[in-house]
Amino acid sequence: MVRPTLAGILREHGRAYRQTHTLSAAQARAWRAIVDCRTAALGGVRERCDACGAERHVYRSCRNRHCPQCQTRAKEAWRAARLRELLPVPYAHWVFTLPHALNPLAARHPRWLFDTLFRSVSATLLELASNPRWLGATPAFSLVLHTWTQDLCTHLHVHALVACGGLDDEGQWHTPGRGRGFLFPVQVASRVFRGKFLDALDQARRTNRIPDDPQAEPPAWQARRRALLAHDWVVYAKPPPGGPAQVLDYLARYTHRVAISNERLLGCDHEQVRIRARDNRTGGKRTVTLPAAEFISRFLRHVLPPGFKRIRHYGLLAANHKRSHLAAARAALKMPEP
Repeated sequence: MVRPTLAGILREHGRAYRQTHTLSAAQARAWRAIVDCRTAALGGVRERCDACGAERHVYRSCRNRHCPQCQTRAKEAWRAARLRELLPVPYAHWVFTLPHALNPLAARHPRWLFDTLFRSVSATLLELASNPRWLGATPAFSLVLHTWTQDLCTHLHVHALVACGGLDDEGQWHTPGRGRGFLFPVQVASRVFRGKFLDALDQARRTNRIPDDPQAEPPAWQARRRALLAHDWVVYAKPPPGGPAQVLDYLARYTHRVAISNERLLGCDHEQVRIRARDNRTGGKRTVTLPAAEFISRFLRHVLPPGFKRIRHYGLLAANHKRSHLAAARAALKMPEP
């Protein structure tokens, strides 16, 4: 049996879906790119073997970041660029998750909410790392936005790869104290993260940065804020496996992942799509069956705003001073220049 692909599902069910649903410009652009990827619509090149003279026609890829066929080359290019920036220190993998009560706001104002999520996470890590109690230095870390669960529901979270150490203003390298392999306690990070995001949310309301908020009226706004204050803002940390090269392989699994890969599509028949998903309760796999229209709607929720940067670098890796900061960090760690 031929396994389904995302492009095939969009082709088969696209006409019926678009008769009853409106797409944003970004969603329409991603849709067209995925459907046309590696087809005659994008043209191609003819390759010829110099040894035997055999020829084949190869269609061009769309290179859209939401296309499950186009991420391998981008991932390898990203990995090669980052390999030169790794420091010879342990790294920790952090995850910061927003409560689901913010999902309606994300659907209405995705760019504002995602930018605020990045600012809140980065400010949390920079503030805690600058505190002498925890580190007293500037850290080096990268953030990656994910918006989905394996069954394509909305689950807004940021993955952070953080070097376990930092550089102070005198050019000295600091390492976390004994028992602080993750730099600082997750409970502290959770409270600071929550406070920074809620402060930004309040400021946005005062300055009308988020018009048409579905919970803008005072009773709904206050109820949401109380719920967000009472809710545990989930933050966790764990060590990635292996040394520097393995750290990059580990992070690359997250940087160029799309909401659904073709490998997780199990079947598409009788207006139903079956996908493989992880079962968080057992740690095994489960099959999720969705109506085709619901599957497409869930996928489209994870199309990012045009030009939005879902991978960002901070601290010693911030673009404006990255070269000088990394040179100083390598000198402090007695590491040769790459």
